[in-house]
Amino acid sequence: MLGGSAVHFSLAASFFTDVRVVGPVGEDFGDDELAVLESRGVITEDIERVSGGKTFFWRGHYDFDLNTAHTDDTELNVFAEFDPKLSDASRESEMLFLGNIQPELQRRVRASCQRTEFTALDSMNLWIDTERESLVQAIAEVDCLLLNDAEIRMLTGEPNLARAARAAMDMGPGVIVAKRGEYGAALFSGGQFFAIPGYLLEDVRDPTGAGDSFAGGFLGYLDNRRAAGDSVTDHAVLRRAMAYGSVLASFNVEDFGTERIQALTRDEIEERLRDFRQITHFEVDPVPAR
Repeated sequence: MLGGSAVHFSLAASFFTDVRVVGPVGEDFGDDELAVLESRGVITEDIERVSGGKTFFWRGHYDFDLNTAHTDDTELNVFAEFDPKLSDASRESEMLFLGNIQPELQRRVRASCQRTEFTALDSMNLWIDTERESLVQAIAEVDCLLLNDAEIRMLTGEPNLARAARAAMDMGPGVIVAKRGEYGAALFSGGQFFAIPGYLLEDVRDPTGAGDSFAGGFLGYLDNRRAAGDSVTDHAVLRRAMAYGSVLASFNVEDFGTERIQALTRDEIEERLRDFRQITHFEVDPVPAR
């Protein structure tokens, strides 16, 4: 099945803004796979097809807890020698998402995008374990850190999420987003905190790519508002971006691979956002003093 961080992110973000995707593929990544991205308007000119190569491959499974993916096989293939190559147009991007790759590559891409106004970075426990110093340097150069809650605690050595987020902010980013799987996500920016639940679904088919779909919805909405003149660091704008990210993630898990997002419409997104507001809204009635 078609998957991968760049694919899931790009499809989700494409509902809100223009997206340029950078990454290597092999000869097994054909016109049908490109069409999935291009049908959503994703600009694919920076996808590098390696002659004779095979695309990165991952196989895994889930047990009773769908928050935990168990890896059965990983083949780096063309990704093993990945050296990001950005077109001039990509270097001019105002919004940049550094997907989960080796931290020094993230730093190199960040340095090449001088016009970027807002940069977000994703990473994983592997880099925290093996290249922590380089990762901390990369984090210091971005505006937003997107990790799952366990990774933020691991990165900072703080068992409490709120304390861990503050420690991560001390590394440089003004915005911290803690992804929490089916339980939603938490936002820390400035001195403010916001949490949103996951959208409750009875039928979950495949959680793979949900975190990247969240990031795509989150940053895609922020770029949409940036183009409209809003400040992407305004806490109210960030809160709405969290909601859109959660909505896109909820659609992603309803089918395998990219199938559900491929069939998704903007009207469905707005309808689910209204449902989301309904299930998270409540009135507060004053309690009479005894």
